[in-house]
Amino acid sequence: MSEFVQKPGSWNLFRNGKRQNDKQPEYRGTITLEDGTKLELSAWVKESKNGEKFFSGTVREPYRKPEETLP
Repeated sequence: MSEFVQKPGSWNLFRNGKRQNDKQPEYRGTITLEDGTKLELSAWVKESKNGEKFFSGTVREPYRKPEETLP
């Protein structure tokens, strides 16, 4: 089975099944820029004053655990 490879200039969002509170995004995903850079997407469903629903979100570099420091 081959692994999915995201094409440059494309993105995807998936429902966040691990969401535990309103501060966590409802949708998470990735975007691959034309230069191959991959970024993380987070999105929330919001509602405007006139009742229209829309996505609000953030784009950032993927989280990386800090390297452990040796004593």
